[in-house]
Amino acid sequence: MKEYEINDETLAILPNDIWNSIVLEDDGNYEVSQKPLEIVDYSCKYFGSSYPGRKEGAKNILNSGYKLPILIEDANNLIFFPTSSPADDDCSWISLKNLKKYTKGKDGNTIVEFKNNKKITLNISYNSFNNQVMRASRLESIIRNRKAR
Repeated sequence: MKEYEINDETLAILPNDIWNSIVLEDDGNYEVSQKPLEIVDYSCKYFGSSYPGRKEGAKNILNSGYKLPILIEDANNLIFFPTSSPADDDCSWISLKNLKKYTKGKDGNTIVEFKNNKKITLNISYNSFNNQVMRASRLESIIRNRKAR
């Protein structure tokens, strides 16, 4: 798969090596010849914006500047958040919409469960992951309230 656009069934985008990603979807996993951030940027462009544009929007809405969640596509409320700095080679992106729950794992990891009951273990502390979920939820809530006006 050459280029991938994030959709309703995308659960997570995980780095595989410095040039490829593994995309988790409801029905399977796919190797993609793009870095996670390239997938996020391509998807933003596919839906009429860009990663820098979406990042600037999130920055203004949240009044924050680092590890920002990104609204990929607003009609379907596709919000993804990074597990570390998006520039890092080990940064994964997680779908807020498809997240079911997350728990503390062993060795300081976080176990993430999606709505379809798929589970992954991420090398991020529970507290850091929880902060990212809260930040993404806040972005989603503010955007939803603005649309309702």
